[in-house]
Amino acid sequence: MSQLSYYTEEGLQNLKDEIYQLENIERPRISQQIADARDKGDLSENAEYDAAKEAQGLLEARIAKLKDKLANARLVDESQMDNSKVLILSTAKIRNVKNGMEMSYTLVAENEADLKLRKISIESPIARGLLGKSVGELAHVDTPGGVVEFEIVEITR
Repeated sequence: MSQLSYYTEEGLQNLKDEIYQLENIERPRISQQIADARDKGDLSENAEYDAAKEAQGLLEARIAKLKDKLANARLVDESQMDNSKVLILSTAKIRNVKNGMEMSYTLVAENEADLKLRKISIESPIARGLLGKSVGELAHVDTPGGVVEFEIVEITR
């Protein structure tokens, strides 16, 4: 049994779009490659046929994995969430207690994490340290360089 995954509306739509792309565009393309390779004759020594069959197997495995994720996906309802604590989909502005540096991160499901967009996985060490904290509280985060203290400056959605 797969683990439940939590998604925003955008993340859930991206997952559905990827499945659609693989099933309706990639699958027919690979099927055509297999048919073209089959038309070339002897399949026992046909490298194109073998490559296309392997690509088909990988594609089908990817589709099955994504469909499993979709079956276990849950949409996060932001309207029911407490804004006074750092939770999934919260944007937390934090200050490093030691050097005073401030940064903001949005906590998202692991599959939606993108550091360039300042979206970090709720499974990350920083997010785990911030979860459940309120403004003014200190979060102690285990990092490879040791424990780092962050003060929660602001929580928004």
